[in-house]
Amino acid sequence: MIGARPCDLAAMAVLDRVLSAGAYPEPIYTARRDGVFVVAVDCTEPAATCFCTSMGGGPAATGGFDLAMTELADADGHRFVVRAGSPAGAEVLSALCVRAAGPRAESEARAAVAAAADAITRSMPDESLPDLLTGARESPHWADVADRCLTCGNCTMVCPTCFCTTTEDVADLTGEHAERWRRWDSCFDLDFSYVHGGSVRRSGESRYRQWMSHKLGNWQAQFGSSGCVGCGRCIAWCPAGIDITEEAAALSAWRRSERAQPCPP
Repeated sequence: MIGARPCDLAAMAVLDRVLSAGAYPEPIYTARRDGVFVVAVDCTEPAATCFCTSMGGGPAATGGFDLAMTELADADGHRFVVRAGSPAGAEVLSALCVRAAGPRAESEARAAVAAAADAITRSMPDESLPDLLTGARESPHWADVADRCLTCGNCTMVCPTCFCTTTEDVADLTGEHAERWRRWDSCFDLDFSYVHGGSVRRSGESRYRQWMSHKLGNWQAQFGSSGCVGCGRCIAWCPAGIDITEEAAALSAWRRSERAQPCPP
């Protein structure tokens, strides 16, 4: 895997915990994941939608890679500062035609990543997100989001930690051959919460609340980490322009206003 960003590494770590580290490892995921050689690239030019600094997802690669590169392009030319993160990475690096980076190049690489961190303007509220989502469950702001949300599922399709699937039984035209397929699914799908008698989450409001509350809140209790790495892909690919950081900030503001209300006589 070449060119993985730090937020991708963070997402892979989340998926490893969820799909590989439990009592029942997912065999297809583990078969594809085992032995993968990862070449990561530190972020030096973050996108306007990034907020990895508030979710611990970057912009520096801190683990989960075999080799990590920091790109430098200045008066001294175009080059990469490379470091190994595993024995396999060190073995590959030793076989390459490279030279020692030296203190100056290493300092420039650190400065480039630090500048990227300073350039990131989006962030999540500086508070416990699980507590925020629990306390804002009855906020009227969910209805405001629902008025804009198309429930298209784009955010779940591009999120690097979403892994929900569904199962379908299909048969050929003769009816003599049947197969059971697993395919990607989204909690924004009306039938995702279907049980006998109908779907549990019928409104777009309830489905958006489920997605955001699980991603930023319930994931902590279920898997021991946030389900968001701050990559900003859900913002970039939302056709309605919904920004998860703005929605979290609005919920935080509503919660503060509710707390400030005087007690009834």
